Amino acid sequence: GYSKNDEFKKNFRKFCFIKKGSNYFGDILDKKNLLKKLNLVKPDIIIHLAAQSLVKRSFLNPDETIRVNLIGTLNLLECCRKIKTVKSIILATSDKCYENKNSKKYFSEEDKLGGDDPYSASKASCEIIINSYIKSFFFDNKKGIASVRAGNVIGGADWSKNRVIPDCARSIINKKDLYLRSPNSIRPWQHVLDVLNGYLILAKKLYETKNKNKYNGNYNFGPSEKKYFNVKKLVKLFFKSINIKKKIIISKKTFAKEKNIILLNSKKSLKKLKWKQKINFEDTIKLTAMWYDNFINNDKNEIDKQIILSKLF
Repeated sequence: GYSKNDEFKKNFRKFCFIKKGSNYFGDILDKKNLLKKLNLVKPDIIIHLAAQSLVKRSFLNPDETIRVNLIGTLNLLECCRKIKTVKSIILATSDKCYENKNSKKYFSEEDKLGGDDPYSASKASCEIIINSYIKSFFFDNKKGIASVRAGNVIGGADWSKNRVIPDCARSIINKKDLYLRSPNSIRPWQHVLDVLNGYLILAKKLYETKNKNKYNGNYNFGPSEKKYFNVKKLVKLFFKSINIKKKIIISKKTFAKEKNIILLNSKKSLKKLKWKQKINFEDTIKLTAMWYDNFINNDKNEIDKQIILSKLF
């Protein structure tokens, strides 16, 4: 593991159950240090998740968002070119990399890239850079490389600011009303275990196959259900799952115009990787709510159960 030595450091240590492994702290913008650590470990497979992943934060600090997401990805790609042991590279971008006109369109991998906000623009830019490197430097079947575009990932242990599920949990802890800024926004909600399952299947395919070009490219990972679920539906089910009544207040404060609808077409992942969603929307919310409820009540049984559940994938 390689991560920034910042306010999230204690969370990484608290929820890291891997007994064998090495963790290094460093900034992905420090290419020299990143290359040094990668040369030390000599990895076979790299899964790139380092990013500034909060939309609101991208408005408050667009320079940080674009540098971390774009230059950070570029630094990693350059390092991967120099490390002979690397055979498989997964780079996470976002479902927000597409040009979005707020229609009920399911985005497929061939759709036009775009980004009206700094976060989305940074992810669309990453996709252009990744595609350039695939065609310019990773076409000789020595290294497999793919970008992955997941929907709105939820699950336990997320405490990020201005995210709906962590906000629900904090409203319980602080015994306060829940404020929602976009109750009618529709998102492709999915459990983190489903998404990680897809990433690992793809990483394995890229690693094992001799014809890397067969799997190189970009992949959507979104829910299979053809139903729309908005923020308000998610929040109500979250509190209902753990028998908590909470007053929900629609906030009038807005920091910027967010897209109301994001939907993903994942037929490519279903066909080429044989990946599919295993946890439906209702169970996704229930599992997530139970995790936070047990965490708040210092009961690790549910946390342990969900770790065991991950082995079923």
